[in-house]
Amino acid sequence: MASRRKSGSGVLEKGANGRRSSKLKDGPIVMDTKAVFTALYEVCEENATFFSGGPKGPTGDAAQRLVDAMLTIQKHARSLEPVISGFAAIYHHFDFDPHIPANGYRSLVKVVRCCLLHIIHKGRYVASNRRSIFFRVAHNAGEMEAYCSALCQLRALLYLAQRLLHDNSHGNLFFQEETGLSQSFLREYASMHKGCFYGRCVGFQFTPSIRPCLQSIAIGLVSFGENYKKHQSGIVESGAITSYGVAASSFFTSGKFAIDPELRGQEYERITQNLDVHFWKTFWNVTETEVLAGLASMTSAQVKVNRTLSVPPVSFDLPLAADPTHSVTISPPVAHIGPGPVQMRLISNELREGQDSEKLLAMARSEGGPISLSLGLKPKRSPPSPWLVVHYHGGGFVAQTSKSHEPYLKSWSQDLNAPVLSVDYSLAPEAPFPRALEECFYAYCWAIKNHNLLGWTGERVCLAGDSAGGNLCVTVSMRAVAHGVRLPDGIMAAYPATLLTAYASPSRLLSLMDPLLPLSVLSRCLSAYAGMDSQVEKQVEKVSTLSMVKRDTALLLRDFRQGASNWIHSLLDPNRANADTVRKSVSDSTLTSPHSEPSVPVASSDFSGIRESLKSQTCQNLTTHTEGISTSSSHNKANPTTTYTTPLTDYHNPILNITSLPESKPEDVSFFLSKEVDPSVSSSISAIAVPPPEGEEDAENSREFPEGFEPLRSEQLAEMKVDSSPIFRNPYMSPLLAPDNMLVGLPPIHIVACALDPMLDDSVMFAKRLRNVGQPVTLCVVDDLPHGFLSLSQLSKETREASNVCMERIKEVFTVKDPPPEMRKHRKLERTNHGASATKGASSKLFQRTTSKDGGPAVV
Repeated sequence: MASRRKSGSGVLEKGANGRRSSKLKDGPIVMDTKAVFTALYEVCEENATFFSGGPKGPTGDAAQRLVDAMLTIQKHARSLEPVISGFAAIYHHFDFDPHIPANGYRSLVKVVRCCLLHIIHKGRYVASNRRSIFFRVAHNAGEMEAYCSALCQLRALLYLAQRLLHDNSHGNLFFQEETGLSQSFLREYASMHKGCFYGRCVGFQFTPSIRPCLQSIAIGLVSFGENYKKHQSGIVESGAITSYGVAASSFFTSGKFAIDPELRGQEYERITQNLDVHFWKTFWNVTETEVLAGLASMTSAQVKVNRTLSVPPVSFDLPLAADPTHSVTISPPVAHIGPGPVQMRLISNELREGQDSEKLLAMARSEGGPISLSLGLKPKRSPPSPWLVVHYHGGGFVAQTSKSHEPYLKSWSQDLNAPVLSVDYSLAPEAPFPRALEECFYAYCWAIKNHNLLGWTGERVCLAGDSAGGNLCVTVSMRAVAHGVRLPDGIMAAYPATLLTAYASPSRLLSLMDPLLPLSVLSRCLSAYAGMDSQVEKQVEKVSTLSMVKRDTALLLRDFRQGASNWIHSLLDPNRANADTVRKSVSDSTLTSPHSEPSVPVASSDFSGIRESLKSQTCQNLTTHTEGISTSSSHNKANPTTTYTTPLTDYHNPILNITSLPESKPEDVSFFLSKEVDPSVSSSISAIAVPPPEGEEDAENSREFPEGFEPLRSEQLAEMKVDSSPIFRNPYMSPLLAPDNMLVGLPPIHIVACALDPMLDDSVMFAKRLRNVGQPVTLCVVDDLPHGFLSLSQLSKETREASNVCMERIKEVFTVKDPPPEMRKHRKLERTNHGASATKGASSKLFQRTTSKDGGPAVV
């Protein structure tokens, strides 16, 4: 793979010949396209001639396969060369600024280039070893066929990207409708072949050190999927499917997928296209099983405090940021499942004052383990830290807990010398939007209110999250602005999901080949989060006496594991009784599948009836009311106990504050920035853009690709159930679509994105929107790593460095000097200009970074 690094005022780029040439940074960076394609043509022609049956060339079916692959690669390359050259001349117009060369068009070109360089490398290997007695013609033919298939699919994606260039406004990376081109992309995705990207070519676009990990994940996924299906169909009567049991049986069947890449690719494609969100929930939570979690804990940093908390749902008051003599009442989460405790995990490298207080220990659960104490000695308490990180984990809103993210959270706590409070929000599809947002906002406010319990002085707080957690960081801050409470001092959002609609973008085209974030899987997760999952309600099945005994015994053993102390506390505090049922996560290492857990009809209690009524009413009223916020004077505070005695209808008010915002109007959203377009820029973009095919009005029968070319098709269509419900365009679900006045007043936001992430354009466009409304924002782009690199931080040097990049952004939030008074004003009081961010010039060879100030120094 070609490597590129920037140094000083020039650019050093390694070409196909392996030599480096210096190019000045005046203008866009254009790779040596001609050299790459020339080398490709030469190596393919030479090998095709040799294996065509020349004087000394081998013959046979395998040799003919190799020749056919070489000739087909040449054909695709000749069509791709002018397209790549055209994109290289214009894609810099879509960057955040000249110092951050990153957007979906660049990423697509980079992936194509990686594929070409892999083919050149493989072709040269064939040319050097083809006369050896150990040379395997069939094996190398399979390798070339796999990359030939990948190149064919990439050619199709580039054509769709050309369509985006034609249909989008200047500088905009998203097609802003769910019909038309977005619908065409979904239709093509459902039918296009994807198995080639999950077999021999898996992870070819990423850094070499991460590819073995991705290959292992692919093997584990298909083995897990095969055994999951068997457990579903054959062991329905035995109770819940355990992720540990499926993973254990998968270990013995993984060998065939390791030695047969084609079989692995076919099975991977089948699984990603057809299995429901409950399978992905189960698979992603394998890391929370006791064995894997124990291994991760042994290799991660050691901390003094690692305690899970269950905070009861009690209302409390917080002072208004603009006028501390008045306060606002923070109500507990109630959406869909009624009031319930909020689960959190407190991680601290040192035992600090307040972290072993009786009040905090009364909320502690046994799962997190005891606080580490010296034998026979009174524990030494460090003074409270001036810093606190409030963390929201990723997982597509449907999977994982803080337990999966412990390794890098422990490292952050050590490096920052500060406690980390990670929120285990309720997961979809059991608890869809806005339940997670309600719990995350409540947890943030609770931390502000109870800073003395967390070993924190209450001075500076930073929100941090990855993927879905990055979305929640932004939306929690938006809700803090709306309520008028104290804002966090900054946000670190790693590869955040800021647009949950089905809008097409060039980076989202990468979801066709991404091994960790296929579009079909992403759409299932987002539909579940939006409450569109149709398989939430579980069927009541007949169960045998034996299965009931097994299930009840398992539940009894789990209850004993909770510990006597928690049992006593649950008796004293009934609000904690439903902690496990509300959470519905996998911290107990046991996952329940809707297809396999038998349920026994019981008499419905009043509470269960209230919960179902709440869930139904929440879904019915998502878009029927307008936002309202009630505040009270500090002399007229609400009684917290009224939360539990209020009639059922009053429970909906906090829900509707979030979900019932009117849909954003186009005039309220400045989706892009530059109002005057240089005619020469428009001309250069038009030269590479492709207009819609004729007859597109007949969407079902229109032809998306030019005559003479057709991408490879799958044998079975993917189940793409993408809903166009207005809930996806709710600003609290898709902050990229929030009106400008909802973004004004947010704290400084530091975005860390991945250049090869299907969600890259989410980050780039959100950074542009924030800059456009005068908000302080920085953007770092990490090269050659996949979405979710924080969860892989222990597996390679590059992922560890990327995790440190995120930690440095958090440290900047804590160490930056206080902003001028005009930047500290609340949004409701501030209607004028907002200052730009001033950030320190830290550098790293792994990432690229810029501030929102135009013309500032580049740090690469």
